[in-house]
Amino acid sequence: MRIALDAMGGDRGPEMAIQGALAAVRERSDLHVILLGPRTLLEQQVADHSSGQGGLLERVTIHHAPEVITMDDSPVEAVRKKKEATIMVGFDLVKSGEAAAVVSAGNSGATMAAAIRKLGRLPGISRPGIASFFPTVKRPVMLMDIGANVDCRPQHLYQFAVMASSCSRLLLNYDRPRVGLLSIGEETGKGNALVKETYDLLKRSPLNFIGNVEGRDVYKGDVDVIVCDGFVGNISLKISEGLAEAAMQMLKREIMKTWRAKIGYLLIREAFAGFKKQVDYAEYGGAPLLGIDGTGIICHGASNATAIRNAIEVAASMVRNRVNEAIVQTLGEYAA
Repeated sequence: MRIALDAMGGDRGPEMAIQGALAAVRERSDLHVILLGPRTLLEQQVADHSSGQGGLLERVTIHHAPEVITMDDSPVEAVRKKKEATIMVGFDLVKSGEAAAVVSAGNSGATMAAAIRKLGRLPGISRPGIASFFPTVKRPVMLMDIGANVDCRPQHLYQFAVMASSCSRLLLNYDRPRVGLLSIGEETGKGNALVKETYDLLKRSPLNFIGNVEGRDVYKGDVDVIVCDGFVGNISLKISEGLAEAAMQMLKREIMKTWRAKIGYLLIREAFAGFKKQVDYAEYGGAPLLGIDGTGIICHGASNATAIRNAIEVAASMVRNRVNEAIVQTLGEYAA
């Protein structure tokens, strides 16, 4: 399976992308990663990592893409003007069948815009969205949307629920995923007009809808899919990332205050390492673009090699499990 990787996206440059690509093909013999970016630059970077890689480099190739969409670019303008940008070329490869999916740690708005422009939407989908995996005390939960659509209607949130439910069922092996609607209270009448109307829509649907969930319920693990608009979802995501980072920093600061705390840390440092791994975004790869007529993954801008490797595996898993076909089939069944 051939996965196109935007080697120029993200804050850390092509080095992390190349390391992640090599790690991905090392773990799975059926993967081939296509690096997207200026050929001369990538050839030099790949040569710097060629030592000891053996035959792996045969499955990590370069496709020339001379332009880059930066984080400061307007997504709509950049997609219109930069036709040879890495992310545009990547979705061209998917459209032509030369690649099965695209992975990028670049401008997320431009990635979504490029996907829609090049591949279009799945039948029955009004607005594609971005889903994200969140760690909980029990098992991961999928939150959708996390930023693609800040203004939504009830039918959009309903479609998010169908897409995320299908994705979590196939990728996480959840039988009849429990779907919750993010609101300010568990009671039926709580929330704004959008939440109240969406509640009625989800309650009448064949989805395994369990009702409203509050922000404090996200990490309990008692729900498998949480639905919200992109404005609320993006704030939830950024708060969670900031909290995890702040918690680790505060723990380190307290540990360094006394020698007793330092000795205690030595005794339980494996537990700390395990906790850090659970809340590390890199372990979850990237965020699937659901609703496009193809497969795309958006990674965190600061993604390291581990995050890139895992994102490539998520992309490959979506293709193998035919997530898009399941979404279209489910929408058709529910409409009937």
